[in-house]
Parts: sequence; structure tokens; C-alpha cells
Amino acid sequence: MAGLLDVILGYDCNLACDYCTITPAMRERSLGAAQVVAALRQGRQDGLDRAAFTGGEPTIRGDLLGLVRAARTLGYDDVKVQTNGLVLGQGDNAGRLAAAGATRLHISVHTHLEDRYEALVRSVGSFARMLAGLDAMLATGLPLVVDLIVKEDTYRGLPEAIAWLHDRGVRAVDLWFVSLTDHNAENLASLPRMTAVTPVLATAFAYARAHAMTLRSLHVPRCLLGEDHAHAFDPGAARVRVLTPDACFDLKASRLAGQQQVPACRGCEFAAICPGLRPDYLAVYGDGEVAAARGQAPTIAARRGLPVI
Repeated sequence: MAGLLDVILGYDCNLACDYCTITPAMRERSLGAAQVVAALRQGRQDGLDRAAFTGGEPTIRGDLLGLVRAARTLGYDDVKVQTNGLVLGQGDNAGRLAAAGATRLHISVHTHLEDRYEALVRSVGSFARMLAGLDAMLATGLPLVVDLIVKEDTYRGLPEAIAWLHDRGVRAVDLWFVSLTDHNAENLASLPRMTAVTPVLATAFAYARAHAMTLRSLHVPRCLLGEDHAHAFDPGAARVRVLTPDACFDLKASRLAGQQQVPACRGCEFAAICPGLRPDYLAVYGDGEVAAARGQAPTIAARRGLPVI
């Protein structure tokens, strides 16, 4: 069975996003090149045919091009690099990555507003560098996906962000719902209610469909997306092996997939393909939104309260 080897090369990064789940201690840990090549070789023996390099930020490693070449030499048909784009906007770095054998690129844009972006990543002057990386990645002609973060201070601008990206030449966007885990576990104010977000998502989905864009939503259950349920995307539904500096595991069985169905999910037409809600979300808001969507009473109460302002 074909599948993906998702390699988290290390946790270090050249930005410090305010919602990042990576702790300072984690930033000290990384994989050695020999470990990565061994895992790539084993993955091919086990039938995996796609590889992805992520982090942290993989482009700050001097051996990234060599690892991409190794993946292609070993027979991986598709090699993705996930990046914030800052390094790829310098010189011909994006072209060099494509020449090394990368076949797919993902860039974390977070938000289209310069002031909000720089406050979010906590780096003055970084927006222009990210834009240079985005343009350089588009110029390679490789398939490109932009990642936007759905959090309390970004979700209202999603339709405008999608239109802005379309005007720049982007045709595929993934929407990541913020997670309260690890280093971001106490940042409760960053987590919006899904029922507040879904009307905004509906506007963004409508724009994407009208402009031939691929727009995928992660971590929002299909019942809350309503007629837009086809835009839901669950990475854990496919065969994905994750290699980190700490462990190697199947994504579907890990806490990274981390979602659970609630009693109201029973009998839902999407129950076989929808993983449900993340535990960190349930802890803050309970299952009332899903229960209401299913015409049922809630059964899981919130255990964590948002700060009083």
C-alpha cells in the first residue's frame, strides 16, 4: 500500500510564531542525516512512495538539498518541502530546491496582512521576505499549497486572504485550525468557536469554487461545515508514517491526529470518515456545537474556561 513518509527534520525555526506548539526544549532536538536516509530507505521497502520534509523550518538545514536528492534517488515519486519561505526568497534557493528533486512545495503564509503577520511570527521585516519566498516558489512551476492559520485574530480575514492569494497566483490553500497543545496549551484566547468561524469559511469556500481554487479545511467536523463538507480534509485518513527527532509512528494512531468522535456523532452520515473534534477543543468548548448540528443535547462539558476580559 502506497503512502507518505512525513519527516520532521528538527524543531528549530527562524521564526517564533505566537501559536507555535514547539517548546524551547524541543527546538534543541533534530534528526541526523544518516537517520533520515535510513528511514527513507526503510519507507521504500515498506511501499511508501511519497516523502515530506518539514519541521520546525527545514530550509535552515544545510543538508536539505542532499536529503531531497536522496529521497528521489531512492525512488520517492513525490517529495514535498514545507517551509515558511524566508530562505527560499534569497538568491536562487527555490530553483535549487526544485533542481534537487522537490516536486511539491507548501508555504506557511499565516495571514495576508503585513502588520498582523509580523506580530504573529514575531519578526520585524519578515513579511517582505516571506513574499519573496512565495513568489520564488510560484516561479518554479511546482505545485504549491499555502497554509493559513485559523485563530481568533485571523479567521475574520480569511475571505480577503484567499482573494489576495489568488491575485498573486496561488491556486491551493489549506486552512489549519489552531491547536492548544504543548507550547500553545495555555493560549486559550487564540482558539475561536468553530460556529463563529464556519460562516466566514463558507464565504471563503464560495470564492474558491468560483475561482477554481482548491481550499481544504482541517480539524473542523463535516457536520459543522454543512453544505461545504466536501472541503474537509483529514491527513490521518491516508497512510502516513511520521518520523520525528523523538519517535516514528503512524499518524492515524498518534496524538497528532488527536481527534475523537462524541456521542452525537453516532449515526452521522460522515461517521466513517470524520475523526470528530480535537481533545483540546473539547476541553474549552465541549461538544455542544456538534450536538446542536445533529439535533441532540450536549454530553461533554467544557473543562477549561476562557480568560475573563
